[in-house]
Amino acid sequence: MRFTPRLVPVLLGLLALSLGGCSYIPWLAGEKDPRPPTELTPVVAEQGLTTLWSINTGKGTDGRRLSLVPAHQNGQLFVADARGLVTAVNASDGRVLWQRDTGLPLSGGPEVSGTRLVLGTTNGELLALTVADGSELWRAQVGSEILSIPRLAGEQVILHTLNDSIFGFNATSGEELWHYDFQAPILTLRGSSTPLILGDHALVGVSGGRLAKVELATGLPEWITTVTPPRGRSELERIADLNATPVVAGQTIYVAAYNGDLAALDLTSGAVLWRRALSSYAGLTLADDTLYVTDADDTVWAAKPDDGAGLWKQEALRYRILSAPAVVGNTVLVGDLEGYVHLLARGDGRLQGRVRLAKGAIQAPPLVIGGRVIVLGADGTLSASTLGTGTLGGANTSTSGPAGNSTPAGSLPQASPQVPQPVPTKT
Repeated sequence: MRFTPRLVPVLLGLLALSLGGCSYIPWLAGEKDPRPPTELTPVVAEQGLTTLWSINTGKGTDGRRLSLVPAHQNGQLFVADARGLVTAVNASDGRVLWQRDTGLPLSGGPEVSGTRLVLGTTNGELLALTVADGSELWRAQVGSEILSIPRLAGEQVILHTLNDSIFGFNATSGEELWHYDFQAPILTLRGSSTPLILGDHALVGVSGGRLAKVELATGLPEWITTVTPPRGRSELERIADLNATPVVAGQTIYVAAYNGDLAALDLTSGAVLWRRALSSYAGLTLADDTLYVTDADDTVWAAKPDDGAGLWKQEALRYRILSAPAVVGNTVLVGDLEGYVHLLARGDGRLQGRVRLAKGAIQAPPLVIGGRVIVLGADGTLSASTLGTGTLGGANTSTSGPAGNSTPAGSLPQASPQVPQPVPTKT
């Protein structure tokens, strides 16, 4: 029997577990949070965002942490809220093209490709709609909550459910083609990674600190690697989940585990190339020759992709429940729990500005499309902005005072001497 507690997951940002973990979370029972969000201080405005348009698209995540993110195709944006409303928007001017009330508790997606978009629900349904007007094409039941984004891969929909099952569905009919169940530990974070499609395979992070390369034709893993072995005395201490979507460059995979490591793996064999002790559930991105990671304490890191060595870290936003980073030009963007987007210099991580684009949290990383920055707040606010030098748009922007300097990251822990290898694959 798998137990996934509901207290842990609801607000992942309140999980104040150190890299080594802890045995309890007392403030969830009504005590004061020992690590409240860092208060914002004034920032000298070097960069800013000019808002082009901003609209309301529904109730957003309805106060929960869900994988409801904007999707883009052919100049259109698609968003969904937790109460079932799906909205198509003209990306250039913010005009609403259509809305469809599905009446379902949506929790993952949308994903869009061709004439279809797909979404998942908290009651374990996979839903397919038309891109043209949101008409329903089909539904499928999977029996477990869907807290990741379903992925369209040709004529298949690839889905990762909360109970660590991977499904393949026919994208036209909704027929289940295959599924594979991973053995899960007793205790996990409430969430699951979104599959990354690579040709005829998918990369999927699962609980227990593991990454799997799955064949799309059969659903069978080609390899499974334990990136971060669970460690600690209690089940809480031993949580080591790969909830962040992997990043791939060439033949190298980059992953980050909660309560674990930032690591690089070989795409063909699954062998670990290097590991650095860094806990993350928000995620990472790769731009040119640098990895950018938001860790579990909401420190933003820049690291070398060849060995994981730290280049800089920005700690002025700790415990503000940051999104994964996004990169536009020479700027790194992260959203926070109060709807601010913070702008960091790619070169050294210093804070260059901030703009408030939503009243609710910004959980999904900003989406960059042709130089435009698309942000979806947890309150349902969808906006498009452009990056500008020395000019800021939006509300509650600090334009004077001391800059938030970053710190060289020479203290990033060294790679672990024992590197886990792929475990035997079930057949």
